[in-house]
Formats: sequence, structure tokens, C-alpha cells
Amino acid sequence: MNPYLLTVLFLLIGFTLFHIWIHWLNLSALVPEIPDEFQGVYDADKYAKSQNYLRENTRVDLFTSVLKTSVLVAFILLGGFNWIYSIATQATESMILQGLVFAGVLLLINTLWGLPFQLYDTFVIEEKYGFNKTTPKTFVIDQIKGLFLGVLIGAPLFALLIYFFRETGGHAWWICWVAVTVLQLILMYIAPVVILPLFNKFDPLEEGELRSALETYAQDQGFQLSGLFKIDGSKRSTRANAYFTGFGKNRRIALYDTLIDNHSKEELVAILAHEVGHAKCKHIIKQLVVGILSTGFLFWVMSLFISQPGLYEAFGLPASSPLPLYAGLIFFSFLYSPVSTLLSVLTSVMSRKFEYEADAYALRTTGSAEPLIQGLKKLSVDNLSNLTPHPWLVFLEYSHPTVLQRIRAMRALDQA
Repeated sequence: MNPYLLTVLFLLIGFTLFHIWIHWLNLSALVPEIPDEFQGVYDADKYAKSQNYLRENTRVDLFTSVLKTSVLVAFILLGGFNWIYSIATQATESMILQGLVFAGVLLLINTLWGLPFQLYDTFVIEEKYGFNKTTPKTFVIDQIKGLFLGVLIGAPLFALLIYFFRETGGHAWWICWVAVTVLQLILMYIAPVVILPLFNKFDPLEEGELRSALETYAQDQGFQLSGLFKIDGSKRSTRANAYFTGFGKNRRIALYDTLIDNHSKEELVAILAHEVGHAKCKHIIKQLVVGILSTGFLFWVMSLFISQPGLYEAFGLPASSPLPLYAGLIFFSFLYSPVSTLLSVLTSVMSRKFEYEADAYALRTTGSAEPLIQGLKKLSVDNLSNLTPHPWLVFLEYSHPTVLQRIRAMRALDQA
């Protein structure tokens, strides 16, 4: 059997089995007693509800993972990719246009296949546990906007990648790296004012005590804001969040309306301080640099495999010249999954370290750990967060430390 095919099947099935195992461990780590730190914050009924929420989400996730892997394996073995390849080659003789047809059909299949799972998650599970505020109309509009953006941004980029790999030979990997990096920086710059407002309404935070407190804190830290905005997060969910986005004159702090409604002024200042901490500690720049280097490594490794006929034969495509490079760009992602997973684990380790540093910055500049601790507690309760995830799941998948780890670290600093 084709060694590339054997490798792909091994990775698909192996990762699915590992996913099942690690999430089974996570369920086994559930503690029925409310942690001491959350006594008086979580009542018994809501704590039990949070654990039921985790169990139900995990069951659906594992079922979905097994089903998706089974269908994908069958799709590969039964010649599904060759069928799409036939559609593309019959549609046009241009390799670039073939690539766009090939990717477009895959995108359509993937979107339609994933739609029932999204509907169930949004209108059944999230609805059952009181999170969902999305209307069917909003859901449909979001799907259309997402597809539009995917095509608008993805199609020209994919066409460029095909062109570079076809025309520039051994230089393709670094040319693609530069092109993707430039696009990434452009999108980061324009996203706060062009892309994100397509999905949410960004209103300047109204004048008042809260805005004055937030602006005073930012000024005291020498942190220049282009704007403080309130997002209509309640349009889709009761969940709360805050984030820092953009750079240059488009740098913004965004607060969900659900966050503002459920937290005190002191807690919101502490949350802002945490976000400012990320900027002051250069976390955003560091993550960007790591992301750019990872992209360069991806394209370099891709250049080693994309010209291998066996890669195409593994997915049922002919290995005759010229190779359909557009298909190779997609097939390579299956082989790269172990490297991608390893890099994801490493970046998660880095991200968790950054969260501790941002918490420490907030504590240092606000003078107390309590406002941020209370804010984190409220967020955990409101979002029905799992307070005791298994350490292995945290290590492999969590971009943030657990809330109890963060609280312990802040209390230790506060008492030092």
C-alpha cells in the first residue's frame, strides 16, 4: 500500500483515538465538590449544571470526531478526492482555475457537512444551557458572511500559492511565506475596522464613570488607545469576553456588553489592565513572530513533499505530469498534522505563560489581585467553565491556565 496513504490513515485514526482518550481523562477528573475558592460563588445546582454541560459537550464532540474521521477515511478510500479532481479538470484546463474549483467544491462539501453540527451546538446544547441568543436569521447571515470572506480572501491567496509553486520552483516556499505574512499583517491592521464590524456592532463606550476609570488607567500606564468599544455580544450569546485587537491607529480594546452588565467598575479596570499587560509585555508581537516563523517552516516542509507523486496517488489522483499542485497543497495538511499539533502545544505553553505575566501586570498596576480574581470567578460561573480540567488536557489544548491556577498565582504575588 502507498506509504503516504498508510501514514495519513494512521494519523487520522490515531489522533481520533488519542482525542477520545484525553477527553475521557478529562471527564474522569471532574470533582463533584465545589472547590473552596468558589464556595459562595457557585451554588450547588449551577455547579452541577456546569459539569452536565461539560459531559454533554464532550459526548457530542467525541461522537462528531468519530463520525467525521470515519467519513473522511471512507471519502479517501472510495475516491472522493479523485471525483472532485475530475470535476475540476473537466471545468477548465487552467491549473489555477482547476485549483479554485477543487478548493471551492471541498469548501462547499465541508460547509454543508459541518452545518448540522453547528446547528445542533447552537440551537440545542447552547440553548439548553441558557447561552444561545442567536436567531435563525442571524445564524444564516453569519454563515453567508463567513463564506463570502473565505472566498474573497482565500481564493486570491490560494491562486497565488498555486502560481508560485508552479512557476518559481525551489524559491516558492519563501515567496509564499512572504506573501502570506504580508496578507496576515494587512488583515490584522484592517480587521478591527473592516472585518469584525461585519459580525458585531462596535459602539464607543459611552461617557461616564466606567469610561473615565478605564481611560485614566490607560493614561497612567502610558497606553494609547484608539478607542474603547462595547460589542453587542448579547446578540448571539450570554457569554462575556474582552479583547485587545489591531495595531497602530486601529488598536482597540473591545468589551462585550454582557461583560459590562455583569461586572463592577473595579473588575472591568482589572480586566483592561490584563489586556494592557499583554501589550506592555510584548506578548502580541512575540506571538506574531512565532506565528510567522511557523508559517515559514510550514511552507519549507511543504516544498519537500508537494512534488512527490506518491502523495497524489495516496488520495486517488493520477501522478502524471504536470502534478495538480493545488491538490498537493491540501493533501500535505494531512501529513503536517503531527508537526502542527506539536507547534500548537508549544504555543499553548507560551500562551499560558503570557497569561500569568498579564495577570501579574494587572495586579502590579492596580495594586490588588482581588478585582481581577473576582472578575475571573464571575466569568467562570457565567460561562459554566470546568474548574478542574485534567492536567494533560490543559497541557495539550489550553491557551490559558485554569482559573484556579491563575487565582493561586495571583494570591501568591499579592502576599509576597
